[in-house]
Amino acid sequence: MRLLLVNANTTGAITEACAAAARRVAAPGTEILPATARFGPAVIANRAENAIAAHAVLDLLAEHAEGCDAALLAVSFDTGLAAARDLLRVPVVGMTEAACLVACALGSRFGLVSFSSAAMYRELVEGHGLGARLAGIALIDATPAEVSTDPDGVCAKVVQAARRLAGGGAESVVLAGAAFSGLGPRFTGGTPVPLIDGIAAGVKVAEALVALGLSRPPSAPAAAPRASLGLSPALAALLARTPAGR
Repeated sequence: MRLLLVNANTTGAITEACAAAARRVAAPGTEILPATARFGPAVIANRAENAIAAHAVLDLLAEHAEGCDAALLAVSFDTGLAAARDLLRVPVVGMTEAACLVACALGSRFGLVSFSSAAMYRELVEGHGLGARLAGIALIDATPAEVSTDPDGVCAKVVQAARRLAGGGAESVVLAGAAFSGLGPRFTGGTPVPLIDGIAAGVKVAEALVALGLSRPPSAPAAAPRASLGLSPALAALLARTPAGR
């Protein structure tokens, strides 16, 4: 299968780290096709940047999804997920939603670790209908950039945070941040509960959906398309339900 991996921010290094993490867990025969947003924030840190990045996500999907069997949003806010599912006929998986669903399969309650934006992550989990399963959110004193400059230090902080969450009733911990995907091989123990990487979870959920032949038709209305201005040709064509180039 062909899996499109979409990074909603403009930092190519994050795309590369996510693609590498995806390839580590992908089944034989799964091809990972990474794509990086061509406009928008370097890193999403607030609601305004998240809104801008959602446009970038749809733009990438419109340009690259043709011929792919599924798409994975390599952005921990699952940016643009609902809109992407409206527009595409293939499965679209959000990395954090996938990680949370895996966490729910491991136990009754889970925790979440990230760098910042606790309120946004709480809103995200509640929006996925899983707020009652969330034991807590722990923010570490580090930045996504430190994953590459001080990976061992970031790992130690994640482990400490996971222990705190486990003490509060979490039976597993979701790593909410695309930058965390590069740390997977470094977590060899030290936590009392499993750590769930969103990219790894997202790849396996996408593979399962494709293998089961599960998808949903787009829910956008089939009425005559409204006019739009300033969109890329690919996105304008997708909105109009007409393949690009026709």
